[in-house]
Amino acid sequence: MTDPWVALAADTDPGARIGQLRRAHEVFTTAGRLERPVRPVVGESWRRSARARVSPDGAALVELGPDDLGPYRDGHPLAPAMPVIRELMGAYATDGEHLLAVCDAHGRLLWVEGPAVTRRAADRMNFVEGARWSEAAAGTNAPGTAIAVDRPVQVFAAEHFLRPVQQWTCAAAPLHDPHTGRVLGAVDITGGDRLAHPHSLAFVQAVARAAESHLALLRPAPAAGTVRLSALGRDEALLVTGGRTIRLSRRHSEILATLARRPEGLTGDELLVELYEDESVTPVTLRAELSRLRRLLGPELLRSRPYRLSAPVDADFDTVARRLASGAVAAALAAYTGPLLPGSRAPSVIRLRRRLDEQLRAALVARGDPGLLADWAYSPWGEDDLPVWEALAAAVPAGQRPALLARVRALDAEQRQPLPCAARATGLQRGAAYPRAEGRPMADGTGSGRPQR
Repeated sequence: MTDPWVALAADTDPGARIGQLRRAHEVFTTAGRLERPVRPVVGESWRRSARARVSPDGAALVELGPDDLGPYRDGHPLAPAMPVIRELMGAYATDGEHLLAVCDAHGRLLWVEGPAVTRRAADRMNFVEGARWSEAAAGTNAPGTAIAVDRPVQVFAAEHFLRPVQQWTCAAAPLHDPHTGRVLGAVDITGGDRLAHPHSLAFVQAVARAAESHLALLRPAPAAGTVRLSALGRDEALLVTGGRTIRLSRRHSEILATLARRPEGLTGDELLVELYEDESVTPVTLRAELSRLRRLLGPELLRSRPYRLSAPVDADFDTVARRLASGAVAAALAAYTGPLLPGSRAPSVIRLRRRLDEQLRAALVARGDPGLLADWAYSPWGEDDLPVWEALAAAVPAGQRPALLARVRALDAEQRQPLPCAARATGLQRGAAYPRAEGRPMADGTGSGRPQR
């Protein structure tokens, strides 16, 4: 059975496949209809690209100039892995006239290396250091899509959403923090049709694993007494304690997030109110959940009467809040990997999620830094956030403004339409949760885009 994440089977005729894909791409971008032979992983990516309002004739934008790029990548967590990546991929890229690239978790290319002739060709599509190649910014492409789906992926020719990129083939694999599992970026190999072979995907995946192993050796696991909770951007939190990494269920994640914020502890009745929006849930149900959680963590960590954690917890959402409180907006955004337990309906989690999101986005808009605003706007949780897109359009150089203003107008028109009940119910996880203030002028000065009352 053919691996759906591999661009071509070994016996496929690349020329015939390219023609089929170009026709399918034209049908999708003009009529919004998916046709064979588009692979499911590519079709889903095309849909995400269309929802993010990526223009098929657009181009990636360069966001990090020379002055910003050097210091940023020197301090990036992937910088220590670059010697291993170069050793494993350098000769392969040079001999095959391919490019080796490494991006951060936002899809910004930090390193692009390879033969000069290939780099000059890639320059014409802005596949250069400092450019953003996230899926929401540049459509379907191997590094951006690998980050979006968090697994290795190969993108062949006209499977790319941007037409100027369709002469290229690439394979990429995500790179993770070896201790928390957080996505740090992706490693990519980009070149011609020869990269469509299944071996290319296996190769780049092996490089990613070697890089993660190298990072694990350089940075030992947390000490046995450390308790860390990672709950941003995931429905099932990760808890690191006693040298173990535990994936928690959704309900256990909600309990830990709630207790981490209340070190003094909560009674059973108080915890019941914090966790369940359904008032018919009984204390017996909560006690059963707490009993299962205590067996998982051990009685030395989860105490009762009142329910509390016996050790301080270093939670990722508290890290963001502390950095915001100190005015370190860039550091806060770097630690923010998505909304807190985004699928949770627990009242305590909803309050904390809303408060953290609103504080962070308000700080970003107030700072007005185009790079930070773009990191939020091009994220899954910021793709519909109209005020941030307006602030971004106002902050970028004039040459980059038209494409952003088009996106602002599309968002404004879309958000004038009444939202279905289901959309309103989940608005906190999307930009719809942050309606633009009435009467606020648009970034191009053409008016508010909404009638004033």
